[in-house]
Parts: sequence; C-alpha cells; structure tokens
Amino acid sequence: MKGLINWVKLLVILIVLLELRAGYRPNLSIFNSPGSGNGTQPLVMKGGDPYIRALMRTISASEANVSRPYAVLYGGEYVWDLSHHPERCVPIVAGPNVGNCTTAAGRYQFINTTWYDKAKRYHPRPWEFWLWKNYSFEPQYQDAVVYAWLSDKQAWGMDISAQLQQGRLERVLRQLSGTWTSLGYGIETNAMTGYLPGIYQQMLIDELRKAGQV
Repeated sequence: MKGLINWVKLLVILIVLLELRAGYRPNLSIFNSPGSGNGTQPLVMKGGDPYIRALMRTISASEANVSRPYAVLYGGEYVWDLSHHPERCVPIVAGPNVGNCTTAAGRYQFINTTWYDKAKRYHPRPWEFWLWKNYSFEPQYQDAVVYAWLSDKQAWGMDISAQLQQGRLERVLRQLSGTWTSLGYGIETNAMTGYLPGIYQQMLIDELRKAGQV
C-alpha cells in the first residue's frame, strides 16, 4: 500500500508538471520584436480604455525601457520561461536600496510579492490544482493585471481614467509613484522620468488613433 501511495504521489506531480507545460506556450515575438522608441512598444493586450493603455505604456517607458520588456529582469537580463513570475533576486547596484536584491521583472517590473498579491485579485485565468494556484506571467497577463489594477478606483482612491481625461497626468503620476518610483516624486527617478509627460502624450495619440477616437 505504501508503494502504491508513493506511485500516486509521483503521478500527481507528473500531471501537475505536464499541465503547467501544456498551458504555457512561449510567445517568441517578445524576444524578437523591435522596439518603437523609449521602450514604448505596443501592448500585447487588445482593447480597453485608451487613456489607461497610454498610461501603461508610459509606466513601462520608465520601468522597462527595452525592446523586449515583458521578459526583462531588473538589471537587463532576459528570461524565457514566463509561465510564472521568475522570482530571481538580482542585486541592486544603484540608488538608496543598493546592497539589497530585487525580484522586479517584466514590463511593469513587478516584484514577486506584489505580483502574487495583485494576480490573486486581477489575474483573469489563474491555473488551479487542488489548493494550489499558478498565475502565468505571460505578456497578456502582465497587461491584464496592470490594466485591471489601474482601472480599480478603490485601489488608488481615484478614477485614474477620468483624471487622465481631464488632463491631470501629474496628479496620476504622483499617486502611482509610491508603486513605480521611477515615475517621479519618489526616491528612484531615472533618465526617463523627465520625459514621461511627453511620452504619455505620444502614447495617448497612438492609442486614441487605434481606438478610432481621433
């Protein structure tokens, strides 16, 4: 009986691994797609509010200013497996947190704890097995989680889309800077920070055009 139980345990583990792999299809385009300037290539996600979409592209301009942002770790190294958050703690080499390490990854530089917290709330397709859940970190889900988070009025204490439509970008960036410090008003501005208002305006024109609103 003990041997049978061990075989069952092994079979369960194999099923989990096979299911994870079956549900993960690497999007190779994220490793070969050219950038469109300032790390602001189009979102993988389709549809949605053009103002929120423009903001998402602006955030990634400062957080993941590379041509393949969905697969990048803090420091610039890339990963292939996005079936889950990479959870690799990379040493911080500059700024007030130098000497520590960070698990920041992807287009929006989610640290692992923030990703799991927000994915539990906003991920559209978590993979479940008994009491265990996996939250795919593939590009469309990075976009989906951030889009839903930014659209959540209670999460930010404001209607971000309405603020943007009223031209209050500075107020929005200030509100978000506690989460994405490179947006300004925080402790870790970077070379892109000063250009973000202009980048946002460019992205907004592009997103409004795609939505047929200009």
